[in-house]
Amino acid sequence: MNHKPLHLKPTSLPRRAVLIGAAASALPAWSLARDAALVLTPRPLVFPRDHGSHNDTRTEWWYLTGQARDAAGRAFGFQVTFFRSRIDSTQALQSRLAAKHLLFAHAAITDVQGGRLWHEQRMGRWNGEAPAQRERGVFASTADTDVALRDWTLRRGPDGTYTTRIESDTLQMALQAKPVQPLLLQGDQGFSRKGPSPSQASFYVSHPQLAVRGTLGLQGNSFEVQGTAWLDHEWSEALMHPDAVGWDWIGMNLDGGHSLTAFQLRRQDGSKLWAGGSFRAGGSTDVYRFIPGELDFVPQRHWTSPRTGARYPVEWRIRTPADFYTVKAVIDPQELDGDASTGTVYWEGLSDLFDSNGRRVGRGYLEMTGYAKRLVL
Repeated sequence: MNHKPLHLKPTSLPRRAVLIGAAASALPAWSLARDAALVLTPRPLVFPRDHGSHNDTRTEWWYLTGQARDAAGRAFGFQVTFFRSRIDSTQALQSRLAAKHLLFAHAAITDVQGGRLWHEQRMGRWNGEAPAQRERGVFASTADTDVALRDWTLRRGPDGTYTTRIESDTLQMALQAKPVQPLLLQGDQGFSRKGPSPSQASFYVSHPQLAVRGTLGLQGNSFEVQGTAWLDHEWSEALMHPDAVGWDWIGMNLDGGHSLTAFQLRRQDGSKLWAGGSFRAGGSTDVYRFIPGELDFVPQRHWTSPRTGARYPVEWRIRTPADFYTVKAVIDPQELDGDASTGTVYWEGLSDLFDSNGRRVGRGYLEMTGYAKRLVL
């Protein structure tokens, strides 16, 4: 299928700053004075160093999502996220025994045929020194992407290929995600505003259209799969405006190699506080960065979680400069309960993308936070 985005020629459009949604909490009162000196400012990103951990920032995550099928055509979605959260109260301590960061990990597989999401979570304490902690299996390298919580790992190899391994009683993953396109620097060359205040900003790098192959396992059954993935890496001091309770975000790999990011941050009443995103055409290095007034998210259909009672829009009409898209969840029950680790409950799942002519033009992930309760990470 040849998808031709409407009203958009990425090679002729100017660069624009953009806000990309992500998780954080309002800053505690005791830290406001300290954080005034820690507002991020733009700088050139340097790789592979900036693929690694940025321990001087409060919040960071590496986020791999994708879709895959086995030889028989059975469809799956998968998600692996590693989070790092700085513990401010221990930063001045000299002891190597002091926990200066918390590492969390979420892993999930959407079984489309079975109509179910399977997920697991982990957490661990880390002193911030990767070599000293590597034997314990709780660390994040500052040199390149190399994050681990015991036998859960996400690593980037010399050729840029990401490898992830997840082992648990209910699900397993052993996947390789190989780049076929260059990095996509969100915002202004990777510096992404998160709201009206200069303090609401992050560094944000995406790698769409990754070619995936490997193994997925569910309850003792193993599936050799191939597919497409999307990786986000983001780090920040402060991400969400105090009036924001959560966000809606999509990262979509489109047919023809195109990639689409779109998001909105929401107030308590559901109204849009801020929005943004980006579009890159397949085969191009030019990125069109959306500004807040260029996007609208309009719910079309809802699903209510029988477990939490949260009501999620599982179908959206999204107006972007590229096209008027419709996003539809492949299956509705893709709510992930992270109360045992990050303390968050959110909907994150495999979804299809349709253009304004009703043609399915891509597949990726939809993430919705702040519906069960206000997002605090």
